[in-house]
Amino acid sequence: QVQLVESGGGLVQAGGSLRLSCVASGIIFRINDMDWYRQAPGKQRELVARITSGGSTDYANSVKGRFTISRDNAQNTVYLQMNSLKPEDTAVYYCNTDGVFGAVYWGQGTQVTVSS
Repeated sequence: QVQLVESGGGLVQAGGSLRLSCVASGIIFRINDMDWYRQAPGKQRELVARITSGGSTDYANSVKGRFTISRDNAQNTVYLQMNSLKPEDTAVYYCNTDGVFGAVYWGQGTQVTVSS
């Protein structure tokens, strides 16, 4: 079955950096677009960054210039490098991809907490 396993979250001071990883299994990783979402307490889940199968990237305005999404198809892994972190980046971060016939897959999430 499809599994997405995130890691790399933690507690960091404002201005610091973290790198999140998501390892995928059960899919043909190289042909899947991969997304990072986040959900802060009391807020809706929002798309943070996307990387297509071809390597094109897109970012939410709130993270442009600070976050970088990348992928390693040999390792079935997508990364989110987060720099210049702000308290408002505090959220649970989720890895996401779509499957066939409308299936949507989510990881379990990893907590990122940025202290001021």
